[in-house]
Amino acid sequence: MSAITFPTKSTPRPVRWRPSGSIHRSTAAGRLSAFLLATVAAVVCAFPLLIIVITAFSPQSEVLSYPPQLLPNDWTLDNFPGVFERIPVGTQLWNTIQMSVIVTALSLLLNSLAAYALACIDFKGRGLILGILVATIMIPFQSLLIPLYTMLSDLGWIGTMIGLTIPRASDVAGIFLLRQFFVSIPRDLDNAARIDGASEFRIYWNIVLPNAKAGLLTLGMFNFIGNWNDMIWPMTMTNSAEDRTLTAGLALLNGTEQGIIPYGVSMAGALISVLPLIVVFAVVQRRFIEGVASSGIKG
Repeated sequence: MSAITFPTKSTPRPVRWRPSGSIHRSTAAGRLSAFLLATVAAVVCAFPLLIIVITAFSPQSEVLSYPPQLLPNDWTLDNFPGVFERIPVGTQLWNTIQMSVIVTALSLLLNSLAAYALACIDFKGRGLILGILVATIMIPFQSLLIPLYTMLSDLGWIGTMIGLTIPRASDVAGIFLLRQFFVSIPRDLDNAARIDGASEFRIYWNIVLPNAKAGLLTLGMFNFIGNWNDMIWPMTMTNSAEDRTLTAGLALLNGTEQGIIPYGVSMAGALISVLPLIVVFAVVQRRFIEGVASSGIKG
């Protein structure tokens, strides 16, 4: 018979001691690397804006000089009056503000209502409706321009603020984004409210929306910036410069003067258009971070 062997207790592996100084050095090196990477990314992202600013304050002769130079020898403000001479900046800026604010507000309301129904209300065919909505994302928006233009023309909405805002008041991407936020909210909250007799709208308004601030702020930021920067839709649905938004009006600055494109004037107009957006983005970004930090469900 073979001998029976009993398991022996293995010798514990010695634990290597690392001095605390090496831990601090590795942490400091990691922070320095992250800071350098963030700095490089910020410079790369800000470089186009830097070119816009430099070109806006450069004379036309230096913009077209060869070899090109990064900084002009003579800084000028003459490009900015040229913008106001060529397009109605005040009217177009007001149109841009109206369109961006109205579309963002309507989109948050309508998209959140649809997302609430798809996420929190159980009804037959909910999955089929969601699948059809998601499938429509694959339809290019450009293919819908002609049917939309024909429909708005029959309604007499071409060149009006109603025509610019109503067709963009809701979008499938926004519905799907908010639905994902609403699904993450525990169903015990709305079920308890239903047991207490709360209506669906009260559950939507008092329970679901306060717990989805991060999603609402994200969608609102995307909608506002997207509509502010949109050029194809306002140019298609308007007939005059007074009805266009500022971004669409900037296309008029690309006309030639004796075969020369006024790059300085165009960049000055782009700078006028982007400055309000930078301010709004800074405010929304701060609120967005606060919303993410305070969006947890408290028991």
